[in-house]
Amino acid sequence: MAGSKLPDGELAFMYFPDNYRWSHGMLGALSTAPWGGAEIDEVHRIGLRIKDHLGDDQVWFREWTGEAERLEAIGNEKAAAGHAHSASAYLLRAALYAQIGERFLHPKTEASQASYKRSVEVFRKAAGLMARPRMEHVEVPYEGVTLPGILVHGDPVPGRKGKAPVMLFLDGFDITKEMQYFKGIPSLTARGISVLMLDGPGNGEAIRFRNLPLHYQTERHAGAAYDYLAARPEFDPKRIGIMALSLGGYYAPRAASMDQRFACCISWGPEWDYHTKWQQRLARIERGEALSLSVPWQHLLWVFGVKTKEEAFQKLEGFKLDGVIQKMRCPYLLVHGEGDAQAPTDHAEHMIAACGSANKHMKVFTREEGGYHHCQIDNLSIGTAYMWDWLEDVLQPAK
Repeated sequence: MAGSKLPDGELAFMYFPDNYRWSHGMLGALSTAPWGGAEIDEVHRIGLRIKDHLGDDQVWFREWTGEAERLEAIGNEKAAAGHAHSASAYLLRAALYAQIGERFLHPKTEASQASYKRSVEVFRKAAGLMARPRMEHVEVPYEGVTLPGILVHGDPVPGRKGKAPVMLFLDGFDITKEMQYFKGIPSLTARGISVLMLDGPGNGEAIRFRNLPLHYQTERHAGAAYDYLAARPEFDPKRIGIMALSLGGYYAPRAASMDQRFACCISWGPEWDYHTKWQQRLARIERGEALSLSVPWQHLLWVFGVKTKEEAFQKLEGFKLDGVIQKMRCPYLLVHGEGDAQAPTDHAEHMIAACGSANKHMKVFTREEGGYHHCQIDNLSIGTAYMWDWLEDVLQPAK
């Protein structure tokens, strides 16, 4: 029996209806609950403490960090008592809450940097306490330095012979390798597909502690990660795919188009012309208009390591897929939500039309389905189920 007709207007749970960024941040936490990133009550209590300080990112940082510290202390007590399973659950949430609290602060401060560093250490401790999925912190050689990654090993598949498939998962504009884990990765590794979550230039530890700014040639670090994975004895070099979310909707297809060793590619969200998008965004900011951004606009300057908008525009010039995505040959999936306030549907349509792959598919989630917001943040599990099913089919071993 069909339900009643859906009402007009916003259908997603917007905790702060008058502030897109803060609501997006709350959804970013709540949506991870199926994979151990959050407890609804904990997030709600943070919301109650900050609701009278809407837009004050120092208060946001203080309350999320405070909750992270509380959970970390409990996790450490559980670990000391020999309860590894309970300890890891508390520590995983502590790590995510700390990173959610830190991401809005610009400029970064000594306190925010210390909190972020601690979150990485807490996640590592949690991973070490977990039997499943098995996680391994790795360093990927890249142009004379290394990039930090977390390799989440796929579960054994009964009857599977030979080497396993693996996906490289790159960050977005403001996402980190630890945050990626809570975007449904345990549900993918349960299918026997391993995942390397990588902080590339401009992301996570790479920008915060290694001074590696963002650049448009994503095939450079993606190719380095491919080399690393292909050299490992457990992985099949012919079944190494690539995916990324949000701005990663540019990262992944750029890399797969320029380095055709990848077996498949997923854009979790479209990103056709990031240069033009930011020209339009900054023009609107100058007119005093409110934008639907997941982080403050100054994040753009920071990830590029520049001081001015003009310098950022120069760095952005290469962030265009026209003339690039036409070179793609591997199977390609583009996932989008029709109500995405950060990336319009016509960008997705441009990408799928221009893509040179003979096996390409676009899925647009509708208001009626749910998952119609940016990267399905309003219903993450239906987005991941769709993508992971596709990956299972595409990465099946050759008969």
